[in-house]
Amino acid sequence: MKIAFVPGGYGGIGAAVSKALAKTGAKVIVAGRDLAKARKLAKEIRGIPLHLDVRDAASIEAGLKPFRKIDIFVNCAGIAREQSIDKVSEEAWDEVVGTNLKAAMFLAQAVAKRQKRGGKQVHLLSVRAQLGLRGRGYSTYCAAKGGLVMLVKQHAAELGPRGICVNGVAPTVVRTEMGAHWLKNAKTRAWLKERIPLGRIAEPRDVAGAVLFFCSPASDFVTGQILYVDGGITASQ
Repeated sequence: MKIAFVPGGYGGIGAAVSKALAKTGAKVIVAGRDLAKARKLAKEIRGIPLHLDVRDAASIEAGLKPFRKIDIFVNCAGIAREQSIDKVSEEAWDEVVGTNLKAAMFLAQAVAKRQKRGGKQVHLLSVRAQLGLRGRGYSTYCAAKGGLVMLVKQHAAELGPRGICVNGVAPTVVRTEMGAHWLKNAKTRAWLKERIPLGRIAEPRDVAGAVLFFCSPASDFVTGQILYVDGGITASQ
């Protein structure tokens, strides 16, 4: 049985990923700071709940100490704080970069110690890893996700000789709680759909499908890549 570690595994996209991995027969470790949410989902999918703070390297290592082997790692931890350039606070910067970039580094490090040849690492990014956004304050988020692209590439290069594949999945706005503020406004929702060539909003299952590809043998010769699950936005911008 494959062991899959999914920090942020009870969020909108994370839950879809955790459920999809469980359906493939993997035993899923649903991890995060909210142990109640982790327990609830873990019970539903017969997984393992795990409490840890992804922004704290010591917490990550302590949480994973009981696990001697991890086959699949899908990093679904992430937050966004919207502040225009003249209002970006140091607190927000540290929070967003800490959760979206620092955490990715030390989660990957802890997992790599426990992965054998053929292991998979997948990070959730965003189209903001490639595209800035006019009229909105996304300095911290874009910087963190852009940095994560290079972290994926570097880890792919370092772990490649061990047969471990490292990739990223970068969606546009997804119909989740995190994306709700975009979708509840009719004008914003229409604007989003208009700029997406496929003409619809992404669903969590769209992202989970891409993640499953990177976790499966079908991607055994694919590493260091970012798959944009965006309905064609990056192809047309």
